[in-house]
Amino acid sequence: MPNPRLATRYAKSLIDLSIEKGQLEEVYADMQWMQSVCKSNPDFVTLLKSPVIPGDKKIKVLNAVAGDKLNKITSAFNTLLIKKGRESNLPEIAHAFISQYKDYKKIHTLKLTTATALSNEVKNALIEVVKKAGGYENIELEEKVDKNIVGGFILQVGDKLVDASVAHNLREIAKQFENNDFIYKLR
Repeated sequence: MPNPRLATRYAKSLIDLSIEKGQLEEVYADMQWMQSVCKSNPDFVTLLKSPVIPGDKKIKVLNAVAGDKLNKITSAFNTLLIKKGRESNLPEIAHAFISQYKDYKKIHTLKLTTATALSNEVKNALIEVVKKAGGYENIELEEKVDKNIVGGFILQVGDKLVDASVAHNLREIAKQFENNDFIYKLR
């Protein structure tokens, strides 16, 4: 069962500890890796959530999967989660940690959806325009190609959304025809 409050508290504790120890970047890289493992391997998440598998076996599996890739702080944190019976929340905690890290570093995520892939020059120009318009210092670009938008782009930064896609414009035109907006305007 999702528990965002628990995930936020654990992530905050891990951020505070890693800042105190001067290893924030290493722990951030570890949590990104943990998140990618959880997203790409549903069996791993199922193992973490299983009440049948004892904690010591989960620790062994986690250590086998991670090997020497994880920082000491991250390894100790994962072990603590398992000993406290909170390992099922690890995917949520990793997500909350990454979100809090970006807040701490003032990194804003720019989500860009286009119908075709963009060149690096266009991406960089777009990032610069968004930086100036929003007053942002650091921007991380997440791009997605979706042929269903036909053309144009969909841009999201935080809670702001700009939908300049052809598909959106066609839907708006269809609504106007359904409402007979053109007939009323002629009379």
